[in-house]
Amino acid sequence: MDHVLEAPETAGQRRIRRLKRFARGVLVLAFTYGVVVLAARVLHRYVLYQPPEQDVAAPAPAGATLLTLQASDEVTVHALELAGSSGRVVVHFHGNAETADQNATLGRLLQKHGLGVVLVEYRGYGRSAAGAQRLALPGLSAAPAAPHEAGLYADAEAVLADLAARGTRPENIVLWGQSLGTGVATEMARRGRGERLVLVAPFTSTVAMAQASVPFLPGALVMTDTFDSLSKAPALTMPVYVVHGDSDTVIPLEQGKRLAAAFPHAEFREVPLGTHVNLYKNTTTFDALVAFATK
Repeated sequence: MDHVLEAPETAGQRRIRRLKRFARGVLVLAFTYGVVVLAARVLHRYVLYQPPEQDVAAPAPAGATLLTLQASDEVTVHALELAGSSGRVVVHFHGNAETADQNATLGRLLQKHGLGVVLVEYRGYGRSAAGAQRLALPGLSAAPAAPHEAGLYADAEAVLADLAARGTRPENIVLWGQSLGTGVATEMARRGRGERLVLVAPFTSTVAMAQASVPFLPGALVMTDTFDSLSKAPALTMPVYVVHGDSDTVIPLEQGKRLAAAFPHAEFREVPLGTHVNLYKNTTTFDALVAFATK
């Protein structure tokens, strides 16, 4: 049998073969990376919104009145109201893995200083979780009761509009945000809904948080709900009080410092040994917050 001898591979052919193999590898990596980015974009709200379980039929905490309102997109909005004696009202926006009910103790402490307090609940959280989908996918139709940035703003607007209808003017309102709620509070301040702004353990934006947490992903492409407080801060001339713990492992202290520096009239308080959840236990810090809110 005759054997056909193949010509030896030339140096040029080897280079071409290696280039093709390299190109295929790059394409596979690029495709895989694209899939990861797309998945992160679609699923980022699973991480951003983590409402805890709560009995939606539970009675309001002692001393609180349950408000049931309707947002502009016809979603039912709930809030807890504690009456004050001074005419000044704190409108409180809670953090991610908590509910309005879990802040009732804070509300009562503020109430003791004459402040009225309204604890706003978000769609998908607490009593507002009834009938809500767990996930709202960006770019796709979703149940309006699922949490998303525009929806949280609509919930806040509904509560503030109700206060206005009952005679509470913006100059008597202190917008108070905790963690995730700092993004909501800052947006309400931008809309002229309050006279003072309190931000406890704030972030500059969710894009910055994503870039800090997962630096290999493009945060600007992944996060469709941005809560970009940093870009809004320079235009807000109201008094602002920012509190951040030096031991916060959830939102870096530097984000609180950077955000405070962006406001024209902000005071920043760094809490020694302060974590993401214990800032109100620092008596000096809490007294300073009350003094700012009642000024």
